[in-house]
Amino acid sequence: MSVEHSSPDPSRRRLLAALGASGIASMLPMARARASRPLGVALVGLGYYSRDLLAPALQMTRHCRLAGIVTGTPAKAEEWQRRHGIPDRNVYDYTGFDRIADNPDIDVVYVVLPNHLHKPFTLRAAAAGKHVWCEKPMAMDAAEALAMIDACRQHRVHLAIGYRMQHEPNTQAVMALAASRPFGRLQRIRAEAGFHGFDGASGDNWRLDAARGGGAMYDMGVYALNAARYTAGAEPIAVTATSSIQRPGIFRGIDETMRFRLEFRDGVTADCATSFGENMNQLRADCADGWYELSPFQAYEGVRGEASDGRRFDAVIGATPAQQARQMDADALAILERRAPRVPGEEGWRDMRALDAIFASARAGGKRVEIAAG
Repeated sequence: MSVEHSSPDPSRRRLLAALGASGIASMLPMARARASRPLGVALVGLGYYSRDLLAPALQMTRHCRLAGIVTGTPAKAEEWQRRHGIPDRNVYDYTGFDRIADNPDIDVVYVVLPNHLHKPFTLRAAAAGKHVWCEKPMAMDAAEALAMIDACRQHRVHLAIGYRMQHEPNTQAVMALAASRPFGRLQRIRAEAGFHGFDGASGDNWRLDAARGGGAMYDMGVYALNAARYTAGAEPIAVTATSSIQRPGIFRGIDETMRFRLEFRDGVTADCATSFGENMNQLRADCADGWYELSPFQAYEGVRGEASDGRRFDAVIGATPAQQARQMDADALAILERRAPRVPGEEGWRDMRALDAIFASARAGGKRVEIAAG
């Protein structure tokens, strides 16, 4: 990747000199964008999330812009070029994706593909010297997640996972409560994320295909899992889980609904659920001296809640896709400032460790399974 940037100001020169003297600078990602312009982002996969959310959100950002696309459908490429003014040189198909290494217009590759393709395209993007943003869930399992982290570290590029909720202010307030504990000792967590869908869905829908990472747990369950972890402010040590199917004609070999209980070292438990058959969207923490909750806690807009002492968590972000814009701007700024993103690959890997245990418990009929230590 070509690198062009203006000379740093004196204070920045002193900072970089200090980092160099300490050896820290050598650990920072090498791939950088020109400081005089927003980061150029290429969206890999042009489905609903890219078309209706990420592309419009990129028009709202300050530190990044839509610069390129990667698709296997020529008709989509033509439509996107007309709508967003993307030049031919910034349009790639999946086979020729690796040529992106020679394109200085593109600094970041955002992987918005079915789950089984997250790892291969992250590895290819890292090898091309591009920073990587990857949608959730990070991978198919913890081993894949580690390989993605290792590849980005080897090529000295950023890796950030698309947990947009961790950029949302009310969610951040809940995360802060895990440390301040204003309601005394945390006792129980409840986290549920799901919706009723897929009636009449096409048989080739990847969310209904186990080989491509289908099922409620991968798609919606990561919201409940991640929320339980950040609400506890700790890592779970064990899980019991059960999977169920109410519509066997639609869900074959994947979970329609998953319920799981996480155990933490301090005795805290988190009862979690996810579903493609039930509407659910709540996060609640019960403590020794009170409680607090968000409902909805993972909607695209309108995240709000309350606490037992009367405080309210009112919605503070605008209409969709404001959350996505906030997430991408924060991740772009982390790259430009050469610091770790708010949600690095390691965060996604921690969820994948728990996911591995959840699936193992469900396969064993609800047997308690310990979660591998980091």
